[in-house]
Amino acid sequence: MDQAPNEPILTVVFYKTDGGNEPVREWLKGLKREDRKTIGEDIKTVQFGWPLGMPLIRKVEPGVWEVRSSISQGIARVLFTVEGHTMMLLHGFIKKSQKTPRTELRTAHQRLADLRKE
Repeated sequence: MDQAPNEPILTVVFYKTDGGNEPVREWLKGLKREDRKTIGEDIKTVQFGWPLGMPLIRKVEPGVWEVRSSISQGIARVLFTVEGHTMMLLHGFIKKSQKTPRTELRTAHQRLADLRKE
C-alpha cells in the first residue's frame, strides 16, 4: 500500500501507564518551549520519513530506536519502538554521557514489556 505524499507513514502514540500517565508527554512539558518544538519536529520527520538512519535515528537495541535532538540543554533522546505503522514513544531524557545509560534503556524495555503484555 503506497502512502500519499503528505500522509504520515507512522502514527505517533505516547506510552501510557496503567494509571493513565504519559511519561514522555510529561517529560516534554517540563522542557523549554523551543526545545519541545525541536523534538516535535524531529519526531515528525521520523513519522513522515520512516525508515531513517543517522544522524537523526539510531537503533540502540533490537526493537528500540532513539530520536536524537539537539536542544538548549544538550542532547535529548526519545526512545521508541515501531509496531506495524505505530511509533510508540517509550521514554525521553537528556543525554549527559557518550553512551546511552543502562537505566534509560531499562526504562524503555520495561515499558515495551508492559505494552506487549496487553
